[in-house]
Amino acid sequence: MMCQRCNKKAATFHVTEIIGDEKKEIHLCEDCAREQNIALPTGSLNDFLTGLLESQKEIPELSGVTCPVCGISYSEFRSCGGLGCSRDYTVFKQGLLPFLERIHGSTRHKGKIPVNAGKGMDNVMKLIQLRRDLNTAIDTEEYETAAKLRDQIYELKKGKNADADQ
Repeated sequence: MMCQRCNKKAATFHVTEIIGDEKKEIHLCEDCAREQNIALPTGSLNDFLTGLLESQKEIPELSGVTCPVCGISYSEFRSCGGLGCSRDYTVFKQGLLPFLERIHGSTRHKGKIPVNAGKGMDNVMKLIQLRRDLNTAIDTEEYETAAKLRDQIYELKKGKNADADQ
């Protein structure tokens, strides 16, 4: 698909704008997207991530830390913007949490629930949270709270089974 603005280059940026009931799609090449302030400034994604990392405060405790699995050091991670393996998330956790929070607005992955999942998925998520709360209440010996949570779980499960029978 060609750029809708210059009609010279292949479109690599696809923007969908929805206003009310009207859906408008725009397909632009990288240069036109940059002119419209839609694309990142010139440079690679790696350069962008490196800039974000450099803007984070240096954590002295991590300066000499290296991953025992892949061998990447925290300094190397900060300079290149990429991790070496999945274990790095644990090894560099103290330095990664502020970085992830800055990029994503949170350090906890919330995921997305498909629109067609409906109420069933809401109930599953609520059931998971109630079970977590129940375990916490038991661990802290708050037995009255635990009993209420147990009853809520029972009612939620009972309602779920009633929906399945219909």
